[in-house]
Amino acid sequence: MSSDQIMTLLGRLAASLGWTLVGVLLFYGGQRLYDLLDPIDYRDEIRKGNVAAGIQMAAVTIALAAIVIMAVAT
Repeated sequence: MSSDQIMTLLGRLAASLGWTLVGVLLFYGGQRLYDLLDPIDYRDEIRKGNVAAGIQMAAVTIALAAIVIMAVAT
């Protein structure tokens, strides 16, 4: 591989890692925002065995993942 190809590969790797970090931060921020806005402590409810709270958090997680994927992909 030539030095130009290596630099291109490193640039793409850096961009990929950067977008991964952006996606993780967006997902984490969305999850925290949902926790702050909703008055129910879902983590505590899940620890108590509340299946409905677990399903709700799973739905929120899937929805946030879809939003983050579309935000990062465009």
